[in-house]
Amino acid sequence: MTGLGMLRKLAMLLALVLALGAVLPGPVLAVQPDEMLDDPALEARARELSKGLRCLVCQNENIDDSNASLARDLRLMVRERLVAGDSDEEVVAFLVDRYGEFVLLQPTTGGWNWLLWAAGPLLFVLAVVTGGIYIRNRSRAAPATEAGLTPEEKARLEEILRG
Repeated sequence: MTGLGMLRKLAMLLALVLALGAVLPGPVLAVQPDEMLDDPALEARARELSKGLRCLVCQNENIDDSNASLARDLRLMVRERLVAGDSDEEVVAFLVDRYGEFVLLQPTTGGWNWLLWAAGPLLFVLAVVTGGIYIRNRSRAAPATEAGLTPEEKARLEEILRG
């Protein structure tokens, strides 16, 4: 194939990639234009808060990325509280009081939650220690010796084998 033929194929491939890129949708945020605040500073605060709040329907998605109607209600609630003059901490506290700590994508480590945070590493350490003790004790144990046949058993075996 000549250099010109190769160049044409590359140009066609590039055109195809660009056409597909223009046709395929990119990432779209679920925040609708009618939800956005006029004040860019408040809107930026609302977006930052929304990144840390869980959609209670989708459960592993923040409310900014979710199209669920409950996520929309939470986004509107965050913006209403900010317009009312609440601080970021007050908005989060309001939502936690209303929906529980599950609304936070990154739960706190206070209260009884410390037990959940520590359980994984503690159980891993416990498993390693237990395994180490088991292996150490097993290596120290005397090897099992097979008991030989008694003279009566040997005589009986000889008798059976002779038929």
